[in-house]
Amino acid sequence: MNTQNQNNIKIAAFVCNWCSYAGADSAGTSRLQYDDSIRIIRFPCTGRIDPIFIIKAFETEVDGVLVSGCHPGDCHYSTGNFYARRRFNVFRSLMEFIGLDLRRLHFSWVSAAEGAKWANVVNKVSSEVKSIPNGKFKWALTYHKKNNGQNTEHKNKKTELSKKIKNLYESFIKEYNKPFPYEKENTLTEQLRTLAKNLLVNNKVNAIIGYKSSNFEKLTTPVVITNPESVNQLVWNRYCVNNLTSYLTRPKIKKLGKIGIVVKACDSKSIIGLIQENQINRDDIFIIGIQCDGVLENEKILEKCLSCSNRIPVIKNEYIYDKEIEIKLNVNVIDEAIKLIENSSIEERWNFWQEEFSRCIRCYACRTVCPFCYCETCITDKHRPQWISPSASPKGNFSWNLIRAFHLSGRCIGCNECSRVCPVNIHLDILNRKIALEIKKEFEYEAGVSIDVSPPLTTYRPDDSQEFIL
Repeated sequence: MNTQNQNNIKIAAFVCNWCSYAGADSAGTSRLQYDDSIRIIRFPCTGRIDPIFIIKAFETEVDGVLVSGCHPGDCHYSTGNFYARRRFNVFRSLMEFIGLDLRRLHFSWVSAAEGAKWANVVNKVSSEVKSIPNGKFKWALTYHKKNNGQNTEHKNKKTELSKKIKNLYESFIKEYNKPFPYEKENTLTEQLRTLAKNLLVNNKVNAIIGYKSSNFEKLTTPVVITNPESVNQLVWNRYCVNNLTSYLTRPKIKKLGKIGIVVKACDSKSIIGLIQENQINRDDIFIIGIQCDGVLENEKILEKCLSCSNRIPVIKNEYIYDKEIEIKLNVNVIDEAIKLIENSSIEERWNFWQEEFSRCIRCYACRTVCPFCYCETCITDKHRPQWISPSASPKGNFSWNLIRAFHLSGRCIGCNECSRVCPVNIHLDILNRKIALEIKKEFEYEAGVSIDVSPPLTTYRPDDSQEFIL
C-alpha cells in the first residue's frame, strides 16, 4: 500500500450542529487525539443532509465521507434523524450497488456529551479508508476525448459485466418473443372507442388521453380527444408503448378538467403514486384499464414487459379485455441482471456503471418521459449553486444518473420508460429496480400498489434498522 496515500487522505464529515459538532468540540476541549484527515461541514440537522452533498463530495475526490448526527429521539427538530436514517439506508445500498467501497462511506450517532465517541468514530473511519488498497480515492473514469461533441475513446469498449448483461437480455428476448397474442386487437379497439364516445357524449369526461396510429407503420403516438367525433382516432394494439400518465401533471392537461386516460397495468401504478403525492385528484381522473400482455417496439417485445409483475391494472374505472386472450406469466430479466451485478466484485461493478454513465449525452429523455419528474425546476437546471454539471462530462453524468435514481426511491413503479427512451441504452431499469427491491426488503413497501400506504421515505418507524450506523 502506498504510504503517502495513507497519510494524506481527506474525509468529509457532514455533522449535525446540535450534537455531533458539539461532540467534536467537546473532544477538542478535552484534548482527545484523533486523526487529522477529517474536514467538518456543519448542518442544522442530519435531515437536511441531501445525498447530493455526498455525491458532490466524492466528485471532488475526498477519500471518504462521514455523516453524523443526534441519536434517534434526541433530534433538536424532533424527527429529522429518523427520516435521514431511512434515506441513508437506501442511499448506502445504492452506492454499494454501483461499486463504491463502503469503507469510504460511514454514518454515526454522536451526542454533544460524547467527545470520546467522536474521536473513536473518526479514528475508525480513517482506519477503514486507509485499509483500502491504494486508499486515495481516484475517479475511476477515463476522461473522454471529444470529437464533435461525441465521446469516442470508449466507443467500442465494453466491460465483461456489460457483455454478460447484454447476452442475458438478448437470450430472454429471443426465448420469449413469441407470436403476439392479440389476434383480436380490433375487438379491443372497438370497445375502447365505444366507451370513449359514451364518456364524452354524456359529459363524464372533458377529454381522453389515448393512442392513435401514426404516419409510420407499427408505431402509435399519444393523442388527446376532446369531442365524440374524433374517437375513431383511438386505437389499441401491440405498439401502444407510451406511459400516458406523464401527461396528467402538465398544466395544459389539467386545465381541460376531468380527464379519461387509457392505461396498461404498469401505467396504472403511476396514477396511485401521483395521487399519493397530491399531483392529481382521484375524482378528476377516469381510468380506462386495458388488457395487455406486453408491447412491441421494432418487432421485439420490450425488455420492460419481460419484468412486468402484473398484467391487470391495479386501479381503474372501466376495464377493457377479451377473455379469450391468454395472459402469460412474467419473467423478470431485470432481477437476473441485478444478481449478475451483485455477484461481481466492487471493481467490476464500478467499471460497469462508469461505462454505462459515460454514454449519457444529457438529453434528459428519461426525465421527460417519467411521470414522477414533474418539478418546475429540476436540480440539473439549478445554478445557484450548481450541484450537477450540465455538460455530458464523466462526473456530471455520474451525479445526474445517481441522483435521478435516488429521487425515484419508493416512487418508481417499474414502467421502465426511462430505459426505453434512452438513446444510448443506459440500463436505468436495473438501477430503479435495485432500489425498489431494497425498499421492499427494508420497509415492506411496493410503489403503486396502495393509495392508503405512505411512501417509505416520507415516513419512519422508531425501530427502523440502523445496523449500518456506527
